[in-house]
Amino acid sequence: MKKNILHIHGFNSSPLSAKAEQTRQYIKKHFPEVGFYCPQLASSPDAAILQLETIISEQLNTTDSSVANTETSQWYFIGSSLGGYFASYLSEKYNCLAVLVNPAVKPYELLHDYLGEQVNPYTEEVYQVTEDHIQQLKLLEQSAPTIDSKQKNNYLVMLQTGDEVLNYRQAEEKYQHCRLIVQAGGDHSFVNFEHCLPSICQFFQLDAC
Repeated sequence: MKKNILHIHGFNSSPLSAKAEQTRQYIKKHFPEVGFYCPQLASSPDAAILQLETIISEQLNTTDSSVANTETSQWYFIGSSLGGYFASYLSEKYNCLAVLVNPAVKPYELLHDYLGEQVNPYTEEVYQVTEDHIQQLKLLEQSAPTIDSKQKNNYLVMLQTGDEVLNYRQAEEKYQHCRLIVQAGGDHSFVNFEHCLPSICQFFQLDAC
């Protein structure tokens, strides 16, 4: 079975971010048979989700946008910050394992502070954050996994208490019934993320490739 990882970067980030590069290199070195995908996301949530779903369906050679796992292919998601919010949506839709790194829980609330012109520091793309983006994010929100839900086993949630952008307690509460790694200190980038890559790959059971 072909295994694939879809790494989803955060707001105003890029496939060139430290976590994406560290993951790419680690997978290439230790699991070269695993596919790794990390696209530069579009600025609007709807367009970004379409990009991610298209990557999945194209690799499966199917037009069925509700399928991510088959007898010959399986997908795993890693999402950071806003990418964690997207990864949660995809995990629920496709019933796939997802690792959420300092994930945004209610990004539509935070986006009010970013309305207007934005510049992506990696790509230098200039774009507008609009009220429509906020509404798109609201429609992507997923319910918290309950103690009785099978979906709770689909998540590994990694938090650092020193996150200066997001309140880690929101994610800690929402994903309280999931597997949680909560580290004291750190920051929004998740300090020493590369040290967690073996645990991430173990969660994905990549050693079973």
